[in-house]
Amino acid sequence: MGLPTLEFSDSFLDSPDFRERLNCHEVELERTNKFIKELIKDGDALIGALKNLSVAVQKFSRSLQEFQFECIGDAETDDEVNIAQSFKEFAQLLNTVEEERRRLVQNADDVLITPLERFRKEQIGVAKEGKKKFDKETEKYYSTLEKHLNLSSRKKESCLQEADAQIDKDRQVFYDASLEYVFKIQEVQEKKKFEFVEPLLAFLQGLFTFYHEGYELAHEFEPYKQQLQFNLQNTRNNFLSTKQEVEKLMKRVRSADQDQKPPGRWTMEGYLYVQEKRPLGCTWIRHYCTYEKGTKTFTMTNTEAKPTAKQNGVVLNPSEMFKLKSCIRRKTDSIDRRFCFDVEVVERHGIITLQALSESNRRLWLEAMDGKEPVSPSHLNEAGFNFVRRCISMVEARGINTMGLYRIGGVNSKVQKLLTTVFSSKAPSDMELDPEIWDNKTITSGLKNYLRCLSDPLMTYKLHEDFIMAVKSDDQNYRVCAVHTLVHKLPDRNKEMLEILIKHLLMVSAHSKSNMMTVSNLGVIFGPTLMRSQEETVAAMMNIKFQNVVVEILIENFEKIFHQLPDPNVPLPEPQSRAESRRSRAVCLSTGPRKQKSPYTPTLCLPDTDSDSSPSSTPMGSRESLSSHSSEQNTFSKTHCRPQPKEGLPAPPSNGPQGLARSGVTDSSPEDRQRDSSAPTGPRSSLAPKKAPHCSAGVARAAQPAAPPLRPLHSSEGKRQTQTRPAEFPLLLFVSDKHKPLSLFCLLKKHFFCPCRDAKAIYSCKAEHSNELSFPQGAHFSNVYPSVEPGWLQATYEGKTGLVPENYVVYL
Repeated sequence: MGLPTLEFSDSFLDSPDFRERLNCHEVELERTNKFIKELIKDGDALIGALKNLSVAVQKFSRSLQEFQFECIGDAETDDEVNIAQSFKEFAQLLNTVEEERRRLVQNADDVLITPLERFRKEQIGVAKEGKKKFDKETEKYYSTLEKHLNLSSRKKESCLQEADAQIDKDRQVFYDASLEYVFKIQEVQEKKKFEFVEPLLAFLQGLFTFYHEGYELAHEFEPYKQQLQFNLQNTRNNFLSTKQEVEKLMKRVRSADQDQKPPGRWTMEGYLYVQEKRPLGCTWIRHYCTYEKGTKTFTMTNTEAKPTAKQNGVVLNPSEMFKLKSCIRRKTDSIDRRFCFDVEVVERHGIITLQALSESNRRLWLEAMDGKEPVSPSHLNEAGFNFVRRCISMVEARGINTMGLYRIGGVNSKVQKLLTTVFSSKAPSDMELDPEIWDNKTITSGLKNYLRCLSDPLMTYKLHEDFIMAVKSDDQNYRVCAVHTLVHKLPDRNKEMLEILIKHLLMVSAHSKSNMMTVSNLGVIFGPTLMRSQEETVAAMMNIKFQNVVVEILIENFEKIFHQLPDPNVPLPEPQSRAESRRSRAVCLSTGPRKQKSPYTPTLCLPDTDSDSSPSSTPMGSRESLSSHSSEQNTFSKTHCRPQPKEGLPAPPSNGPQGLARSGVTDSSPEDRQRDSSAPTGPRSSLAPKKAPHCSAGVARAAQPAAPPLRPLHSSEGKRQTQTRPAEFPLLLFVSDKHKPLSLFCLLKKHFFCPCRDAKAIYSCKAEHSNELSFPQGAHFSNVYPSVEPGWLQATYEGKTGLVPENYVVYL
């Protein structure tokens, strides 16, 4: 139903019906005004969305324009060329469409928004102003009319005429405002039919023009689209056929040897792990390595380092380039990792240790680098004699007073390089050793390695059991005489080498006050080096302590054994019956009067270890890890025994100058204590630390861990009585490289050695290897027990378990 008409004549009557019809027009006008406002708001949102769409499409177009296809190979087919150019064609098409869209957006404001806003303000706004005027005049007229009608008839005629004139004037103003308002409101209602719709039509016309332009572009794009579809189909067909061939190649490569030499411009290339020394041990870093055999150029690129440069978007790491000098395979028993080999380069001092990914991979690297096998001298020849003499000469000239001489090992790679240099097939037999190149630890370790690598030990397999049985005798004089006789049964070259070595060891022991290498300590080091059982059995392991005693006898009786003829009437030793028990006297070396000794507290003597923790740094792997106790530590004669302490009390430590050298506890003379107190107290520099300062003898004795006493065998009332407590005897066990009864060792250690205890640090210490602990003074340790390292304890500190120096802690 439409709006009612408004007659001008009704303005004069101003009837309620007129007012009702006028109100209908006003409501419709207000509804139209609100609609136009919402339409303008939605139009602005549409134009904004079109602008955002245009920006997004343009950005998308630029991305297509910038992308460049890179095909595999050095040439492209016509199909690939067209496909590579397709993105640029797409970008150009989108840009053309967006040009039309930009024109549409730019005209939309002028065509749609501005006319609607003008109509709302100029037409509807004017009508509202007319309504305000009409309402004002209506109120004024009726207010004046009411006052006029209330005039009294008794007023003067002139006053009444004046009032009549004024009311006529106000009525005319009211009629004029009513007529104008009726005219304007009907004018707006009629004009909105075209002025409201025309802007919408113009906007739609622009939108249709934009869509028509898109249609024209699509029609023009059709031939190119068909050609591109043809190119895509051809490329898809080529991919499917090529994929089958590539899959066949992949299967052939997968079934082939994974470590075969890859084709390329390098003689050999691939990943290797490089050993890098750190303050607290060593670490292995992965590098990608290449080698060119013609120029001997070896390149390493650290793949774990942070990137430092980019090229074509690819992150690059700096490479190190070297010229190769030599390459040697690393022995498995010389390092705790497999598949290793050492290279020497011109630009870097020392050896670079590398680890391949497998045994076959290492073989390919060695073949590419002309790698050699490690030299293992196995015979006594002129080169060996010259090497031993040179080593002894250098040690006696510059290192005879070095603390821990022969106990502290050198770096395994340097030792191997020394042996390779001396015993290579091209080296002269009388080769000199440069003291500037080879340090003292490398020389001593090289000497020990040479002797332990002999195919037949220096004291021979043949006479091994005879030497052992000789020192098991209860008669001290017989032991010396039997060893004397057996030495002269050695082959001439063996005897000559043994004399050279023992003479040197005698000189080393003469400087024991400075180097701490007593006869007993030298026996621990060289017993397993000079003697080996041909069969590695538990019984042979238990005889290691007697090998040490043989060496002690050789050193203490050097003049007699090597410079005098043996007594021909001395019978050779015979094996003891299994049922026969040992005599009550412990093994004792010298026959002269001896200083009174107290029963010793059993301690575990451990191997000299190389600084790179190599398992081959001691003879036969870890044969130096256990000691036979010297005559000054391990024995006492019947005539020099102190009264036996009561059962259950710990025996006092030995008074010998080396009695507890590796336990860090001494009970020596005032001169010895004064000399020890002057020893350096700083952090140690090797696995065998310098002796730390100790407190008074009483305190040191109190700090000594309580250990079960070794009860001597007594003679009572002329009758021998064997009094033994098997669980109280120290167990000396040795572990070889090839046969490591670790489970047996741990089991025996659990039942026979001291239980785990707590301890406290009396000095601070900084670890120099990964298996050691760093700790401050006063640190508290738990689970403390003797380690298989000499002079070290295994302990737990702050959740970490490792080695601590035995003379740096006291038990709680």
